[in-house]
Amino acid sequence: MSNEALRTAMSARGETADSLAEKVRVDPKTAARWVGEGRIPHARTRFAVARVLGKEVVELWPSPLRRRNVSWFHRWAELEQVAVSFRSYQPLLVPGLLQTEAYARAVLGTGGLVPQGEVERIVAGRLDRQAILAAEAPPQLVAVIDEVVLRRMVGDRAVMAGQLAHLAAMAEREHVQVRVIPAENPWHTGLAGPFVLAGLPDGTELAYLDNQLRGQIATDPVDVASLGRRWESVTGEALPSRRSVALIREVAATWS
Repeated sequence: MSNEALRTAMSARGETADSLAEKVRVDPKTAARWVGEGRIPHARTRFAVARVLGKEVVELWPSPLRRRNVSWFHRWAELEQVAVSFRSYQPLLVPGLLQTEAYARAVLGTGGLVPQGEVERIVAGRLDRQAILAAEAPPQLVAVIDEVVLRRMVGDRAVMAGQLAHLAAMAEREHVQVRVIPAENPWHTGLAGPFVLAGLPDGTELAYLDNQLRGQIATDPVDVASLGRRWESVTGEALPSRRSVALIREVAATWS
């Protein structure tokens, strides 16, 4: 089945399969298949094509992730698929890309504020998103969390034991770092709220901030630079990677 959205966008920009292929560095036959056969390129190639055509990726290739995430989160979920790096700070929870299914379900189900069907849909979307960490060329992820994340119960003891074991295992991967800020440290700038900085293939950096209602993507260079300075501050408070993993395993044993 042909991709009419892609064909229309190419026509509007005066691009052919040959010219588009040259700009995104693929074989012209490959680009032609995107249009005529509806083939779907790699996530980072989709991002490059969208940039050339002045479109959002999802306008050209609607993602199955859209069906599993709340509407305001769609754009960030798409950006996650093409990012080459993440710097994530979370003062209260394990970052979504590192959550187990049981932990994610417990977080979303707390208080009964989210209908069960919606909980399951969002959990499925969260697990889908984590596939980027197992990709052939995964993004680099550095996650900084506060020690309270390890010690405050979410769900039950079994959920916490499983989550911390998973967190320690993920932190052993070459492209993943998890660093912990000790509870004994005084107030620091990160405690004003969580944020994620994502680096894109073209060198652009964007940020994501969450609150009680919905998330917000920050693109203004001044805002992103401000969060970059906050990142440097919170990482300065954190233990080195190996000591952090040792602490995670130590606390995991207390939940067993």
